[in-house]
Amino acid sequence: MGKSKPRSQTVSKKAVKEAPAPSTTRGRALYLFIAIAFLSLIGLADAIYLTVEKLTGGIVQCGISNCEEVLSSSYATIAGIPLAAFGALAYFTVFSLATLAAFGYEGARSILLYVVTLMLAFSIWLFILQAFVIHAFCQFCLLSAGVTLLLSALVALDRFYFKRKYAYR
Repeated sequence: MGKSKPRSQTVSKKAVKEAPAPSTTRGRALYLFIAIAFLSLIGLADAIYLTVEKLTGGIVQCGISNCEEVLSSSYATIAGIPLAAFGALAYFTVFSLATLAAFGYEGARSILLYVVTLMLAFSIWLFILQAFVIHAFCQFCLLSAGVTLLLSALVALDRFYFKRKYAYR
């Protein structure tokens, strides 16, 4: 009988070749969550600006669109609370969850998917209202919708591409 390598050594070498190093996987996830956190801060700044202007009775400075028509519509508040305040809360939640996910909290990654999905659905609804009901667009509202769309793309990338491809937990 000749000496042969134990089967466990062969399998482990094969597994090492197929799976990326854990540091590479964590690095990709870290950069992704940093991008999500940064984008959420842009959305948070936009939402806080709109909330403050609405609560103080200020006029939003729009350069290319008719923001006041959108922001003074009946759709701009819920129970007397500016819609932008809910947006600020949502963006702060996304920032917090992305920060937690960057530090490895798996539960935060799962909740982030649901929060961003709700934000995207709400943004689509608000875009439809602007286009077909109000017949005016607010550039700050469109910025928020764009940020939410990018957040959705990044969260989907994490959830459906990176998690499947690298299977890290």
